Amino acid sequence: MNKLMLLGVALFLFLYGAINYYIGLRGWQNLGSHISFLNNKVYWIIISIIASAYIISMILSSYIPSVVLNTLNIVGAYWMGIIFYLILVLPIIDLIRFLNSKMSFIPSNINETANLSIIIAMVVIAGLVGLMSYGTWSARSSKVTKYDLNVNKTSGDLKKFKIVMVSDIHLGYEVDNRRLTVMVNKINELNPDIVLIPGDIIDISIEPFVKQNMSDNFKRLKSKYGVYACLGNHDGMGSKIEDVVKTFEASGINVLRDKAILINNSFYVIGRDDISQESQTKVKRKEISDIIKDLDKSRPLILMDHQPRDFADTQTQGIDLQVSGHTHRGQLFPANLITNAIFELDYGYLQKNNSNFIVSSGYGTWGPPIRIGSRSEIVEINIWLKR
Repeated sequence: MNKLMLLGVALFLFLYGAINYYIGLRGWQNLGSHISFLNNKVYWIIISIIASAYIISMILSSYIPSVVLNTLNIVGAYWMGIIFYLILVLPIIDLIRFLNSKMSFIPSNINETANLSIIIAMVVIAGLVGLMSYGTWSARSSKVTKYDLNVNKTSGDLKKFKIVMVSDIHLGYEVDNRRLTVMVNKINELNPDIVLIPGDIIDISIEPFVKQNMSDNFKRLKSKYGVYACLGNHDGMGSKIEDVVKTFEASGINVLRDKAILINNSFYVIGRDDISQESQTKVKRKEISDIIKDLDKSRPLILMDHQPRDFADTQTQGIDLQVSGHTHRGQLFPANLITNAIFELDYGYLQKNNSNFIVSSGYGTWGPPIRIGSRSEIVEINIWLKR
């Protein structure tokens, strides 16, 4: 680990610790100190365990019993969602209190109520419980989003084909084999001609994939032309890319790494390595022009690229459809405002001349197993060809 990375880790731990201390302090002042049987030291021990649960589970995942590991993951993951919203709400409450100390706009009979801080705390807790409950449902209850596209190309006798695309599955300890079973069943019900997975099949490590025997679940996927994937930024995050690809391939997933393949002598599927892989492999990913230079451009060209980038290049190279994920549509409102500002298209559909772009909010979750303002999603794309 180089000095820059160590500095980054140290900065993250400092900021994360400071945020948790601020939230813990406000929790003690507004609620904990009013609970007669709760000792200050016990309170801070509980907060410390909860705050460090996710980090501990990642560092010691190979040494902790599965029951303990799963508990730490769930507690830590939900805590991340809770602090995300508390860090938005608590400063507003503190600001109102500060302004009231200067301008006294809160009626004195309310402001002097001994239980006001408890009432505020209970309202915040009730709001968080509601958000976490809704967010859990939104993350686990996947919808099917359907698109019908016309591609002005001919492809022999093939007049129409159906793509089912699912991105950002993030398989691991939160999105486990049971969730994968639900996903596979839903995809099979859609009766796809081909299944495309534009990245982030796993969350951090390939270990849960292997331990839970998720390979067998992927082998249950039914489609006429098979299952194809490209790599996302998470797929190479905690394991060697070569090991990840080997495991995926053994599961019936054809991984396209800066490569194109002709399907049924009718259309091409192209997969690009995620740009983040360059830092691990030390190899620059190929340009689209290099990948497709020897292809028959009269046939439909379908591109998988994990991040919704390089739209201008995609259009210039005559790609008919690019499918992407990565953004999660922000996953937690109002983070969608950030993804919307960063990416030309952070969710949904866009057409630029003859090129079509579809970005999915993804099936799984990263970090908190909740979605606020986005839904778990499987995408159905019906391609109609020129007659």
